[in-house]
Amino acid sequence: MSISATLLGEFLALIFIVCIPFFTWISYRLGKRKTTTPVIVAVIGGLLAIIPIFGLIYIAVLALKNDLEVKHSSV
Repeated sequence: MSISATLLGEFLALIFIVCIPFFTWISYRLGKRKTTTPVIVAVIGGLLAIIPIFGLIYIAVLALKNDLEVKHSSV
């Protein structure tokens, strides 16, 4: 079985066009609720999306993390 360059190119295009923006957006949304540094969380999620299984594991870890407490101010 041979792997053509076209197939490899389509796979890489899928990763860069779909996975990286999607994982970055999901990481940012989770980072806003669960950390104090959502931008850094989003950058790490985007970098880990280059290898999709690492991106999925990272998002799963973020999803399982406890939410930050929200301080309500009394008026």
